[in-house]
Amino acid sequence: MEQQQKTYEIRTGCDRGLCRAAIGRQDRQLNTYDWLADVPGNAESTDLVEVQFKHTRKGYYHNVNNLPLKKGDIVAVEASPGHDIGVVTLTGRLVKLQIKKANLKSADDIKRIYRIARQIDMDKYREAKAREHETMIESREIAKRLGLDMKIGDVEYQGDGNKAIFYYIADERVDFRQLIKDLAAAFHVRIEMKQIGARQEAGRIGGAGPCGRELCCATWMKNFVSVSTGAARYQDISLNPQKLAGMCAKLKCCLNYEVDDYIEAGKRLPNREIVLQTLDSDYYFFKSDILAGLVTYSTDKRMAANLETITAERAKEIIEMNRKGEKPESLQGENQSKEQDGPIDLLAGDSITRFDKAKKKKKKKVPHAQEGQTRNDNANVNANVNVNANVNDNANQNRNANGNHDGQPRKKKRKPQEPRPKKDEPKEA
Repeated sequence: MEQQQKTYEIRTGCDRGLCRAAIGRQDRQLNTYDWLADVPGNAESTDLVEVQFKHTRKGYYHNVNNLPLKKGDIVAVEASPGHDIGVVTLTGRLVKLQIKKANLKSADDIKRIYRIARQIDMDKYREAKAREHETMIESREIAKRLGLDMKIGDVEYQGDGNKAIFYYIADERVDFRQLIKDLAAAFHVRIEMKQIGARQEAGRIGGAGPCGRELCCATWMKNFVSVSTGAARYQDISLNPQKLAGMCAKLKCCLNYEVDDYIEAGKRLPNREIVLQTLDSDYYFFKSDILAGLVTYSTDKRMAANLETITAERAKEIIEMNRKGEKPESLQGENQSKEQDGPIDLLAGDSITRFDKAKKKKKKKVPHAQEGQTRNDNANVNANVNVNANVNDNANQNRNANGNHDGQPRKKKRKPQEPRPKKDEPKEA
């Protein structure tokens, strides 16, 4: 019997073991996890579809033709003029929430989807995309020739090649009326100028932040909230511009992530201006651990001296006692022990080079003049050792002759042997 051939499907849409319809491949910026993808009837609940274009540009469209769309499909959508090519990134109920997040209040901003992209559409799309880099370089030269104080960061052609969007950055208002005429004459397309900020440019370019992860503006952030240095002050972060600035040279957006928690935790701490009075001395505020609820006080107002770390509750108790005219013996309570300054290092006494291999010492080269002298010295030392050994042997023999102190039998003395005659000497008769 012939064995049936098994057909295997290559699943290119699964990532990290999750459903393809839910998360898809992580090759698109601002990817949204669809946690309602496996709910029956989710895609049919609304005809709204989220479509993403180059980098972080997204649009929302009506699926008027009831096409069976899923995440990752390439579609042709309505544009002005012509059509554009994009990728479906979200369907179902979550699209309504995304529209609210994008502040699309007018229904005119939501256009429609024509069809799933055909081969002719893709050929025109690839041809238009191949012209983007050259167009950007030439447009920068035109802007420089006109003396405009602006930077053209990117160019995006529409899917049918009839329109080009020029993204630029400028600190001040720029009169680019002449620039539009020159660009239209050079590239023979409809021109659209779109100003973006430093944060939006960083999101379009992408990159890794100081935390080691991909930039938030390039992965999930769609709206940018103003960030101030007050967020750093609430979190007791050093006001160092080099550490507070992100890849876009602006304050990091992540400074706003936890500031609300720090504000709530800071309300439980005592006022920094209040001085704690004890029988020994007065204590001034030195530093605080906001999330842990610990406050450190010093006996000197300007420097660290006799530091004492107590809880915020204990500090409030002492403040209340001072208001009544009472002074405790110390900041620490009766059942309270001093907090350790920091975590204990179990390897504090070990050397960091304990696992390194010991290097073999190289022998020093001795000059030829000193080499002979060294040999003579070694020979003299060996001779002295031999003489001392003979002296010790003779002393032992004399001790044994006088008396056996070791309990061993006495050794017989050997007779001295007569010298052997030499070959040349005649023998005696």
